[in-house]
Amino acid sequence: MAKTATLNFDGNTYEFPVIKGTENELAIDIKTLRSSSGIVTIDPGFKNTGSCESAITFLDGEKGILRYRGYSIEELAEKADFLEVAYLLIFGELPNQEQLTSFHNDIKEESQVDEEMKKILDGFPKSAHPMGVLSSLTSALVAFNPTSVDVSSEKAMYHSIVRILAKFPVLVAWTLRKKKGLPLDYGDDTLGYVENIHKMMFKKPNQEYKKDTIAIDALDKLLILHADHEQNCSTSTVRIVGSSHAGLFASLSAGISALWGPLHGGANQAVLEMLEAIEADGGDTKKYMAKAKDKEDPFRLMGFGHRVYKNFDPRAKIIKKSADEVLGSLGIEDPILDIAKGLEKEALEDEYFVKRKLYPNVDFYSGIIYRALGIPTEMFTVMFALGRLPGWIAQWREMRLKGEPIGRPRQVYIGENLRSFVEVDKR
Repeated sequence: MAKTATLNFDGNTYEFPVIKGTENELAIDIKTLRSSSGIVTIDPGFKNTGSCESAITFLDGEKGILRYRGYSIEELAEKADFLEVAYLLIFGELPNQEQLTSFHNDIKEESQVDEEMKKILDGFPKSAHPMGVLSSLTSALVAFNPTSVDVSSEKAMYHSIVRILAKFPVLVAWTLRKKKGLPLDYGDDTLGYVENIHKMMFKKPNQEYKKDTIAIDALDKLLILHADHEQNCSTSTVRIVGSSHAGLFASLSAGISALWGPLHGGANQAVLEMLEAIEADGGDTKKYMAKAKDKEDPFRLMGFGHRVYKNFDPRAKIIKKSADEVLGSLGIEDPILDIAKGLEKEALEDEYFVKRKLYPNVDFYSGIIYRALGIPTEMFTVMFALGRLPGWIAQWREMRLKGEPIGRPRQVYIGENLRSFVEVDKR
């Protein structure tokens, strides 16, 4: 027998069905609440509100579990590459070799970006934040691909997905090279997807590109770990913009803007800015650990703990190993990275942090790796967007194929009651 939830209010009783997910999550279906009772719920930040039913990502913050389409993040990070994970998220299953090869070949066929896009890029000063540049360039793709996606056509949907997976890395690389004052690069079709991204970003015009296996592997893992994270701020933005039947590129551009915020994708940039501030103040990690524990001190230790994971961030466990490998391989002498390692060591051993489970999260380690790879701090969130791209696509595709209604939250009005207009000379 199906379970129901009962609401008693003002002498009336209302019943609502209870939905059970495949991982035994329970949700009260209140879509008829307002029409039957005239009441709405209020849930600032939607922390207790499910906006959709989704088959893409399962997250259990209390147990530290993250799965894409049923596969554990640990196994995917160890055994799959980013392109396989992108295919899995978007289409629901891991590709066989023929599907993967075809997918990659189709992406390579669409990897050219219209030359006129360079004019748009040229319009930005070098001081422009890369996330603003990337959001604008992604939105500008609409002008060069003006037809909307026919979601009823599997072929049209596939072509649109392949097109953005091909062009987005080029825009990311161009954004970095603009920041560094380097000539723009179109990449190399003979390389793998992530290896090509690495080349487009880092190849010097006067030097031969040399493959750095450890750096590419770390980048591949970081992209996998960031590929999707359930209904977070930017993903919800992509879905709600797409629910108006806005196109894929426009929806993604909105997601990039949402990711930009320091409470979301900008967290790894905030980590490095914190480390730089500690260095400028003498680099005393013990002093700042004490400040972090002082409730009266406004200082906050960035990159520790997570608003969803109440235990260790499973992604942090994976990427910590890559961070150690990258730092060991490159042999970098950098006081900022020394401070990071000092904070990590103290936090993992300090009773205050261990008791509260304030462990280093994925933003802490990703910031360290990106800095070690020579990526400017302002580009960190751009790299996050690159990783999150397949998740956004998957969520947009799922939402459109299911025909979800346009997003339209309600509110509780707390403003003035009806007032009479007063002429300006009488105010």
